[in-house]
Amino acid sequence: MKTLLISDLHLSPERPAVTSAFKRFLSEQATHCDALYILGDLFDVWVGDDDPAPLPREIIDELRAFTDHGGRLYIMHGNRDFGLGKRFARETGCTLLKDHHVVDLYGHSVLLLHGDTLCTEDHDYQRARRIIRNPQLIMIMRCLPLKIRQQIGIRARASSQAATGKKNDYIMDISQHAVQSTLSKYDVTAMIHGHTHRPGRHEIDLNGVTAQRIVLGDWHDKGWVVEASPNGLELMPFDI
Repeated sequence: MKTLLISDLHLSPERPAVTSAFKRFLSEQATHCDALYILGDLFDVWVGDDDPAPLPREIIDELRAFTDHGGRLYIMHGNRDFGLGKRFARETGCTLLKDHHVVDLYGHSVLLLHGDTLCTEDHDYQRARRIIRNPQLIMIMRCLPLKIRQQIGIRARASSQAATGKKNDYIMDISQHAVQSTLSKYDVTAMIHGHTHRPGRHEIDLNGVTAQRIVLGDWHDKGWVVEASPNGLELMPFDI
């Protein structure tokens, strides 16, 4: 009995080794798991469910094969692929989750999230997030011609990388106050997220109760996975 959780693969044509590692992960590590959760940024950029490019179609086929063989698949939007929509869910057989999702993992309630909502000190990012995640704007974007969406995606990625390089680390990291208030809001003592690319386990004092925060790493030279089982939550790296 196990459930696997991953995040921040940032799949792109420029990183074929990560794509190959993900395919092996699906066919080997994820075989016979109770469920697989992908907590955002599966793709480095997502311009729309109608993108005919080889990589998106290849990954959709791989995910479909996973669910066709009985795998339960849950995917959360990240800051790079928040445009994943109903067609993607239908074609892959996955369930798209909301930004914050509480799941029972073998008797323990755990909050799952991408993690960007915890970076409350990054005011510019949070302001931009509120704008670009507006449902009406997303609907308008999906109606634009594919070529225009591709150009917007390229520019957005370049702009994000440039902005990240200019910010202090503490601004882009999570806020401890946000962690505590979010745990209290959802009445849980454990959360799992990605986004920061800083894998690790952290203990939080929550009004005298010890809570835990597990951060998934991004896939680069190593992949990262949380294995949930009746024995608890284990964060594990593996070579790519």
